[in-house]
Amino acid sequence: VQLQASGGGLVQPGGSLRLSCAVSGFLLDRPAVGWFRQAPGKEREGVSCLSTWNDITHYSDSVKGRFTISRDAAKNTFYLQMDNLRPEDTAVYYCGTHLGQSSSYALCTTSPSNWGQGTLVTVSS
Repeated sequence: VQLQASGGGLVQPGGSLRLSCAVSGFLLDRPAVGWFRQAPGKEREGVSCLSTWNDITHYSDSVKGRFTISRDAAKNTFYLQMDNLRPEDTAVYYCGTHLGQSSSYALCTTSPSNWGQGTLVTVSS
């Protein structure tokens, strides 16, 4: 099982970025997958998760209405579209999954068993 995140960068407040997580070793049709972030000096936060078997999503209150998680099963890739970015969104973002967990809420509020490498998102003018 491997996950590879990409798409981070520097963006101005109010801007947008799309993160991608390419996966191998499993299919995006059963487990929950998600995005997590950790800013310096802060605890890791489950940002957004997706149940790939029924497309139920979960978002943290801090990103609800601004971020959208989605998947492309044919490409074995899932995404995080981040709009209206704020300086407080600055963090290292990680993608993750837990093959024994199919609930998006449960994944976001616990911890993945498999992680991708982090990608840095910096929101600054």
